[in-house]
Amino acid sequence: MSAIAPRVSIVVPAYNEGDAVKPFLLRVADRVTVPFELLVVVDTPDDTTIPAVDDIARLDARIRTVVNTHGRGPANAIRYGFDVAKAPTVVVMMADGSDDPRQVDALTDLIERGVVVAAGSRYMAGGQQIGGPRIKRALSRLAGRSLHLFASIGTRDATNSFKAYNAEFVREVTIQSRDGFEIGLELTAKARRARQPVAELPTIWLDRTDGVSNFQLRKWIPKYLRWYFFAFGRPLPINEIERAAAGTKGDS
Repeated sequence: MSAIAPRVSIVVPAYNEGDAVKPFLLRVADRVTVPFELLVVVDTPDDTTIPAVDDIARLDARIRTVVNTHGRGPANAIRYGFDVAKAPTVVVMMADGSDDPRQVDALTDLIERGVVVAAGSRYMAGGQQIGGPRIKRALSRLAGRSLHLFASIGTRDATNSFKAYNAEFVREVTIQSRDGFEIGLELTAKARRARQPVAELPTIWLDRTDGVSNFQLRKWIPKYLRWYFFAFGRPLPINEIERAAAGTKGDS
C-alpha cells in the first residue's frame, strides 16, 4: 500500500472480537476511498482481536492494532486512539459492523469544510436504526431529539458513537470521559458550549449479528446525563470548556 498521508484516522475500540472483526475491516478497506489509517484499539496484548487484525494488516498496511495505555474500557481506548491518530480528522466506528463505512468519506469532507463534529444520524430524515434493545433505542432517540430541539446542538443523534471530529478541536477541549461510549455526546456538547459548528448526515445503523455487545446501559446512563445537561449551559471560549466540564469553574 502507498505511504500517502491519511486524511482520516478511523479509531475502532475493540474487546475480544476475534475473527468477527474481519468482515468489518474488509468493508472499510473496500468502501472508504479517502486516504485513511484504521486503528483497532485494544486494552491488552492478549486480546483475541489482535490475531484477526494482523491477518488483515498483512494484506493492507493501512490497518493495524494499537494497545491502549490509558486504562481499560471503551472511553480510554478511544482517548488513546485520538492520541496516536496521525490525520487531522478522526472518525470513531464500532468493531461490530453496526456503522456504515461508505459514509466515512462524507463525514471527513464535512470536517474538512469547517465543522468540528460531523454525526452519522439515525434520527434525521433518511436515517434508521435496525435492532438493538428497545429501551436503549427509546432513550437515545429521546436524548437526541430533545437536545436538537431545546439545546440546538446541531444533530438529532448526539449519542451515536459514529462521528467524525476535528482532531485539533478535540485536543483543545480534551476528552474527560473515562468509562463508556459517552464520548460522542461529550464532544458534541462541548462543541455546542463553544458555539462551534456541528453537522449531521443520515445513517442506517444495524445491530451486531455476531458476538455480544459490551454496552452497559444501567452503568453508563449517569455518564450520559452529565454531558446531556452540560450541553444546555452558556457559551464558553474553547479554552474554558475543559475546566467548566470538570466543575472547577462556575457554569451558569
